[in-house]
Amino acid sequence: MNTDTPVKAVKPTLHLLCGKIASGKSTLTARLGASPGTIIISEDTWLAALYKDEIQSVAAYVQCAAKIKNAMKPHLVSLLNAGVSVVLDFPANTRANREWMMSIITASGANNCLHYLNVSDDICKARLRARNAEGAHDFAATDEEFEMITRYFTAPSADEGFTIIEYS
Repeated sequence: MNTDTPVKAVKPTLHLLCGKIASGKSTLTARLGASPGTIIISEDTWLAALYKDEIQSVAAYVQCAAKIKNAMKPHLVSLLNAGVSVVLDFPANTRANREWMMSIITASGANNCLHYLNVSDDICKARLRARNAEGAHDFAATDEEFEMITRYFTAPSADEGFTIIEYS
């Protein structure tokens, strides 16, 4: 007979990141992912491993990212249901992407934390140019691509149901 006192399980958290290109999402992801019982799942890592040669345009990125999201959702729900917290390094930059993320939270019952990196375009572009010069990132976006992608950016709002932490 086991007489040990049961340990109350801590509800896992799905950490989400919202911010423009080069706003610091990957840096924050690494910090959050260092927490015990937490893993990082990165869209860029999966896209580079599976589709690097296919992603030559924003349209190709959108198509490949949709495939990754379809494959990842049941896996993410399983991890959260198993008690593992996840830092989802996928862009939570549009309401549609955040709705997909909320569907994972709803399906798993996990806690959530939406980390919103509110960084100016000028700072992001300067960081992007430096990152591109270093060649350390899986994908190098041009200023033109930054502008095109940023047009779709929508800051999160309280009515979406997330626990939001804003960094500026």
